[in-house]
Amino acid sequence: MSTLYIVATPIGNLQDISERAQTILNKVTYIACEDTRTSGVLLNHLGIDTQTFSFHAHNEHQKVDHLLNILDARQNIAIISDAGMPGISDPGFLAVRAAYKAGHTVSVIPGPDAATTALVASGLPCDKYVYEGFLPQKKGRQKQLKQLVDEERSIILYESPYRLKKLLGELRKYMGDHRMAAVCRELTKKFEEVVRGSLKHLSDTFELRDEIKGEIVVVIAPKSYSE
Repeated sequence: MSTLYIVATPIGNLQDISERAQTILNKVTYIACEDTRTSGVLLNHLGIDTQTFSFHAHNEHQKVDHLLNILDARQNIAIISDAGMPGISDPGFLAVRAAYKAGHTVSVIPGPDAATTALVASGLPCDKYVYEGFLPQKKGRQKQLKQLVDEERSIILYESPYRLKKLLGELRKYMGDHRMAAVCRELTKKFEEVVRGSLKHLSDTFELRDEIKGEIVVVIAPKSYSE
C-alpha cells in the first residue's frame, strides 16, 4: 500500500528542516499544504518542486477523500502545515485516521514543535504538561479557564499577538497575580523572546507595548509551583 507522511517543518528558522524531511518531500508524488503560498517559500528555499495542493482547516473534510484516492492509486503523499507538526492545532488528524482505516501506512517525520520548544525555553517544570492549544474565543472560554486554575501540570497555550493582552488579563483574573508563567514569542527566529515571571509581571509588561508581533506560546506553571 501507499504511505501518508506527516512531515514537521520549521517553526521559524528554515535551517531547522531535517535531511530526512527534505528527502521525503522530494520523493513523494504530492505535498498537501495548509497554505500553498506559505509552504512555497520553504519548498523554493529547498529547491523542491513536488506538486502541491491545499489542505487546511476549512477544506480538510472534503480533501480527505482526495487524499485517499491518491493513496489508493499507490502514490505517496506528504502533509505539511505552515509551521511545526501537522495535527497539532493544524490539519492532519482526519487524514491520518482515514489512511489507517483504508489500510495505508502512516509515517511521521519528527521535527520542530512550538509547544515543546516553548515549554523547555520557559524554565518551568517539563516533566508533566497539558497542551490546550488555542482557547475558545467565545463559548466555553470561561469554563475552560476555570478548569485550568487547579492544574498541577504545566499548561501550554497558543495565542494570537493581537489577543495576548486579553489572555494575560484573564489568566491573572482566574489564577491570581503570583502564578508563574512565560510568554514565548518568535521562537527560533531573529527576534526570539522569552519573558517569564508572575502573571502580574507579564500582564504589566505587555500592556506597555503598543504593538506585539509574532507567533505566541504561553506556558503557565502548575498551581503549586513557586520559585
